[in-house]
Amino acid sequence: MIEKIVWDGKMLALILRANYHEDGIQFFTPDDFSQQLGYMNRPEGYVIPPHVHNPVPREVQYTKEVLFIKSGKVRVDFYDENQNYLESRALSEGDVILLAFGGHGFKMLEASEIIEVKQGPYAGEADKTRFEPLATEQVRLK
Repeated sequence: MIEKIVWDGKMLALILRANYHEDGIQFFTPDDFSQQLGYMNRPEGYVIPPHVHNPVPREVQYTKEVLFIKSGKVRVDFYDENQNYLESRALSEGDVILLAFGGHGFKMLEASEIIEVKQGPYAGEADKTRFEPLATEQVRLK
């Protein structure tokens, strides 16, 4: 299952649920995203020829993150660019999320292990603006 979190015409996040299954290869992100998220399911014996990646100049404006929920359960809270709370989703073991635009926060609903992948080099505190989280009674978990 694929779920896109869209607000005001912009994709804030894309969730690839652990139960997603498709043959072949599928990319879910637009070609202009600086972080690409895809899925591959190939049969035994399938060969991907050896290759190297060519240097291609790219310009990255916003950090995009991909989180792999290795274990546990995590609530993701989504915010617009003005730090207004929008909605929340629960992620479970095996789920993958690409965070593209807007703001986000997390609450561990169970002890959780998360693997994170994002562009570098890391810009330290210049990379993000922190703000006060939403009040718990506002959470709208879908």
